[in-house]
Amino acid sequence: MATDVIELGDARFHQEVLESKEPVLVDFTATWCPPCRAIAPTVAALATEYRGRMKVAKLDVDANQETAQRYNIRSVPALLLFKDGQVVQQLLGAMPRAKLEQALLPHL
Repeated sequence: MATDVIELGDARFHQEVLESKEPVLVDFTATWCPPCRAIAPTVAALATEYRGRMKVAKLDVDANQETAQRYNIRSVPALLLFKDGQVVQQLLGAMPRAKLEQALLPHL
């Protein structure tokens, strides 16, 4: 895991995501999920490339059910982009990097 990706839990979600001054991409994931593992290197690469413009975090839905329920996460991977404490983009499933960047760039 790249050091640019923040490991989140229910306790730090508010501070790290909702109070962030920059956009935050949160990867809602699970250890048992093959598509989550498939997209993880892409998410890590984006975290490094867009450092300073966007924070990237991952949250294990099994270990942090309170936050997953709050954002109605029903399948993983689910990628939510938060800006000023609000969800501005939601992407479901593994996807190519180009498609992911196309969805994120207008918000950065």
